[in-house]
Amino acid sequence: MIATSIAAGGIAAATARFERSAARTATAPLEGLETELVERLQARTALSANVAVIRTADAMTGTLLNRLA
Repeated sequence: MIATSIAAGGIAAATARFERSAARTATAPLEGLETELVERLQARTALSANVAVIRTADAMTGTLLNRLA
């Protein structure tokens, strides 16, 4: 399904966003901590939303297959 592939791309993007933020904190641990915290929270929220899309798409596919069977 197209929703699943879009959500998978969103998961990859959110993971990369989180990793970049963690790398910035590792290189300069005392600079911009609040900014990096917000960045990580936004990445976590995006990840959760994309996982929810995949779960919903899976449930819809299952329902459709059950109705067609």
